[in-house]
Amino acid sequence: PFQFGLLYAGSDDGLLHVSQSGGANWDNISNSFPKDLWVSRVIASKHKKERVYVTLNGYRWDDFTPYVYMSDNYGATWKNIGNSLPASPVNVIKEDPENENILYVGTDNGLYMTFDKGANWQLFSEGLPNVAMHDLVIQEEAKDLVVGTHGRSIYIANVALLQKITPETRNNVLIADIDPIRTSRRWGDRFSQWSDPYTPEEELQFYSPQAGTATISILSEEGETLNEWKMDVAAGINLETYDLTLSEKGRKMLEKKDDSISKAANGSYYLPKGTYTVEISINGKKATTSMELK
Repeated sequence: PFQFGLLYAGSDDGLLHVSQSGGANWDNISNSFPKDLWVSRVIASKHKKERVYVTLNGYRWDDFTPYVYMSDNYGATWKNIGNSLPASPVNVIKEDPENENILYVGTDNGLYMTFDKGANWQLFSEGLPNVAMHDLVIQEEAKDLVVGTHGRSIYIANVALLQKITPETRNNVLIADIDPIRTSRRWGDRFSQWSDPYTPEEELQFYSPQAGTATISILSEEGETLNEWKMDVAAGINLETYDLTLSEKGRKMLEKKDDSISKAANGSYYLPKGTYTVEISINGKKATTSMELK
């Protein structure tokens, strides 16, 4: 990404070469690797010109060691960053395009990620089958991680919140950005007498550095509380679904300013168009983000 003609090439007999001349000359940078493995992926960093990542795979020899290496000098020397991974052949590594500390690896037994360049790895398992992960791509504008498995379909996970977690923010509460929401007159109404009322749902995704009880508040532009509730949270990523309703107190507050607030067929009152603030407070720490209803 930094230099035209800087190329890396890995082969199925464990050799890795680098060229800084567009392929005119190649240097072997794999002499320190275990022998007779397969270079399953090699990735030139988007964050540092000299940095490169490589994974090797020994499944053909019944070797299930997770071989993952990083170099910060074009492969002259290597650091093993796969020591904390469980035994499983590694098929692919992907560097996060926004947060240089985050890496993703796909193995024959699942998907793993690290927030610290491989010092510690965590299983990325929610909603994923325990199968071989063969390819990873990040759609940078949508911030979606796309996972290709062996025979068990393709999966997508939004990683925007993960990208916010850095050594400087890991002890803070963090909230994922919320895309604008289009309102509908049908919120709370039935499409027919045989159907259930249509209830909107907005997923609130947030990170807590510790377990505890969270207070989630929906605030008006003037800072008035329009809805508020509590939930138990775990340390790490948490999800909460909000149905975009007003509390009784919030409804009365809004009705003083907006006489168009009306009850839906299901008996609920919903937020009108406008810009609101979602505030999440956990153990004395809090974070906010904007939520626009169009």
